[in-house]
Amino acid sequence: MAKEKKENNHLVFGGVDMVELVESYGTPLYVTDENKLRENFGSYKSAFEQAGTNVDIYYAVKANGNLAILRILASEGAGADVFSAGELHLTKFAGIPAEKILFNGNSKSEEDLREAVESDVRVSVDSLDELRTLSAVANELGKEVEIAIRVNPDVLPEVNPKIATGLKESKFGIPFYEVISACEEAKKLDNISLTGIHCHIGSQILDVSVFREATEKMMDLVERLHGKGIALEFVDLGGGLGIRYRKEEKEIAPTPRDLAEAILPVFEKKMKELGINLKLILEPGRSIVGATTILLSRVNAVKLSPYMACGVVVQSPTAYKNFVAIDAGFNLLLRPVMYDAYHEVVVANKVNEQVSELYTVVGPVCEAGDIIAKDRMLPEVKRGDLVAILDAGAYGFSMSSQYNGRPRCAEVLVCDGKVDLIRSRESVEDLIRNQEIPARLM
Repeated sequence: MAKEKKENNHLVFGGVDMVELVESYGTPLYVTDENKLRENFGSYKSAFEQAGTNVDIYYAVKANGNLAILRILASEGAGADVFSAGELHLTKFAGIPAEKILFNGNSKSEEDLREAVESDVRVSVDSLDELRTLSAVANELGKEVEIAIRVNPDVLPEVNPKIATGLKESKFGIPFYEVISACEEAKKLDNISLTGIHCHIGSQILDVSVFREATEKMMDLVERLHGKGIALEFVDLGGGLGIRYRKEEKEIAPTPRDLAEAILPVFEKKMKELGINLKLILEPGRSIVGATTILLSRVNAVKLSPYMACGVVVQSPTAYKNFVAIDAGFNLLLRPVMYDAYHEVVVANKVNEQVSELYTVVGPVCEAGDIIAKDRMLPEVKRGDLVAILDAGAYGFSMSSQYNGRPRCAEVLVCDGKVDLIRSRESVEDLIRNQEIPARLM
């Protein structure tokens, strides 16, 4: 994430001084750069369309479902990968057309399937149970529904096991060896139109070779289905491209062009061999929105734990840690706790100052694991300073909660120095809005 430094020592993001911004909107505060969002989406379009591939980019709504973000992506031509009826409603409200929405998920209820059929969106079918239920629902409604079969390709990316979704032990998809028979059954069912196959192997993937492996397996299925007279219209290879979270260690992240160079030769070679033309669908989430957003937080307390050696104050591996306690914890950014994820942090009102102290940045949640950033060298931090957590746009607010009775924070959109509120800060009233105390307890 690019950042600018000013003489007044303040972090500038999207052309806006972050220290001045929180004077108006308070903390914690999510801040998204509109230009960066459009640029990231455009990098996918240019990488694949310049290659002459018939491609649609379906944004993975689970990464960040803010309506303003969805509206921006809709204006850029994005489709949507949705995982619930709620996400489906968000995308429709944002203006993404039904024909560019895929309803995904491993455990859809009958109500979910009914919503999908009535909304005229495609469904990625995750099991034979779901396939048969969907056929019954579509038959009842007197409508035909287009489907893809979600494939479990048994591909192992080097990522946190909690975000590896294409392993044989994963809950997602129909096992690779059962896909042909599942497709044959789909062709026989009433009100079902099989138009594609779909896979997704994981998230935060930095080695594009595994995408090539998944493409090879998926195109092998295309060939086998073609041999059985089953023609498809598209192949959906999912998302999962990683981003660079660790700036200091010069972590390398692949670009959409790197992804295109890895998968398109396989995809196009097989189509040419079979004499067919398929649409390619991709479902990026993190790589579109992750680096667009920062989370601003205020320092509530600093706890220093030095000890004396030969009359000099020093730090020791056996000493207590130095803690910077901020007003944003895993209630607003769960990734560091859930995935041991790394996020860079900067002191937003001291961006020009030299680092001098080793700190662990922690949140206000009543859990020992509420650690945002462990053992980071920062400038001297004082109560009232402003800490910015970088690259927080993916799986940040979308995984937030009201744990510990903490209302969720506001979100703002910045663009060339302009600021728009895109989500209001919750209040204590929001904590009790849908709760009821039985009359007998009053």
